[in-house]
Amino acid sequence: MGVMRIGHISIKVMDMDAAVRHYEKVIGMKTTHKDAKGNVYLKCWDEWDKYSLVLTPSEQAGMNHVAYKVEKEADLDMLKQRIEAYGIKTEMLEAESLPFVGRMLQFALPSGHDMRLYAKKECVGTDVGSTNPDPWPDDLRGAGAHWLDHCLLMCELNPGKGINKVAENTRFFMEALDFFQTEQIVVGPGGVIQLASFLSHSSKPHDIAFVGGDRPGMHHLSFFLDSWHDILKAGDIMAKNKVRIDVSPTRHGITRGETIYFFDPSGNRNETFAGLGYQAQRDKPVITWTEDQAARGIFYHTGVLAETFTTVYT
Repeated sequence: MGVMRIGHISIKVMDMDAAVRHYEKVIGMKTTHKDAKGNVYLKCWDEWDKYSLVLTPSEQAGMNHVAYKVEKEADLDMLKQRIEAYGIKTEMLEAESLPFVGRMLQFALPSGHDMRLYAKKECVGTDVGSTNPDPWPDDLRGAGAHWLDHCLLMCELNPGKGINKVAENTRFFMEALDFFQTEQIVVGPGGVIQLASFLSHSSKPHDIAFVGGDRPGMHHLSFFLDSWHDILKAGDIMAKNKVRIDVSPTRHGITRGETIYFFDPSGNRNETFAGLGYQAQRDKPVITWTEDQAARGIFYHTGVLAETFTTVYT
């Protein structure tokens, strides 16, 4: 019952043709729909719903909203009550307010980000089908990402003014949406300030994450690959396509994932992420990274964190 997984993310792009080429040729997605407003909808080969990424034309980059899929239609009504009881206003959007999607529950996170929940989206099947499927399709392109895996959102953090939207979002997700925390970074005297939080509603190390910054925004959207070898191949594909790479192939201490960070043509940060890391369960103790080891938690190999990694985002 309740939330199952990330369903899609809607982002702003400044050059639609360049953005579509990037997500098709580099990530390996396919366009499944274009609407009259100029929005483009794409999916990865191993996803069965109609799309997981919505590109909207804009004069600036950034996120419009992130949407998570719930198991049953009745879950929307149950979650509406829980969210409103928590003190957050909601709006139930009618079916087809977003193409191919049933009614959606819309609300703003404590951090101000627009989030939506839905139960129904047109199922089109994976590219290898559901009967005697091959392990991958013949027309695999680019990095061949399997699916949209998660997103990381930047939240306002100003301890001097008593503002910590990372902690507020974490409480909301755990108390209202029934997520559980897998890892965190704590800083300050006695580790009293929660700088970063990783939450799951599955057996994955994280389905969403929050990190503190000077303003709300989107740090990255992440696409899942199989292995370290696929991460290296993805790096080659990025180099061939002159993609601006932010962080070359490395490993996270947090989640144990293997990663590359890079930017789409509009400046939205992407990630290719491999390795399930560990089996996340509700009874597993929360992993805590302390301030002195936080950089190694983020980039395990070097233990060095460039300032721009947390200050440059959309």
